[in-house]
Amino acid sequence: MTTRDFDAVVFDMDGVIFDSERAIMDCWKELANKYNISNVEENFYKCIGVTVAKTKEIMLEAYGEDFPYDEYDVEANQIFHDKYSGGRLPMKEGIKEILSFLKNSGKKIALASSTRKAKVEAQLRDANILEYFDVLICGDMVKRSKPAPDIYLKACEELGVEPERAYAIEDSYNGIRSANAGKLRPIMVPDILPADDEMKEKAEKVLDSLIDVKDYLAEAI
Repeated sequence: MTTRDFDAVVFDMDGVIFDSERAIMDCWKELANKYNISNVEENFYKCIGVTVAKTKEIMLEAYGEDFPYDEYDVEANQIFHDKYSGGRLPMKEGIKEILSFLKNSGKKIALASSTRKAKVEAQLRDANILEYFDVLICGDMVKRSKPAPDIYLKACEELGVEPERAYAIEDSYNGIRSANAGKLRPIMVPDILPADDEMKEKAEKVLDSLIDVKDYLAEAI
């Protein structure tokens, strides 16, 4: 047994499994051009890794209480659906390889996504990877959004593993903060936002791709 031996891996979804952060941002940029919404990219960055409810809170704080967030969100979701539903959402390189590797190695696999469960299940099913996951914990299943540790602690509880025996694969700052606060072993694979000093401190490792993550975990088995 190595000092890095582990029982489970918990994945974030957007920006880790799917190349969806950029896709979602592009939908909001389309709305920004249509409705003349300023600084949408800057404010979008603040919403990466949080629930829909928290996103609304951030956007209302940025644009005012009369900002028609709900209407824009419906329109952004429709744009996203038109472009990416039915399995068209691009997956990150190496996701099927790492999921197969973990399953074949007898490790438990969970998802801890701030996205609501119905959308998570649909996207995983469309991508033909839903069956790899033992547990799905989603944003509408916990009270507190990332960076609170709730979603990761619930994932470990459902898996029946100690948090210290689980790796968390994340791309967002709030995700790394959440996993770190829950005493999991965070690995950051940066997507839109690069790893800053805080992320390098809170993550056990910062790696460039899921292929690199697979190789790193293989060394611990």
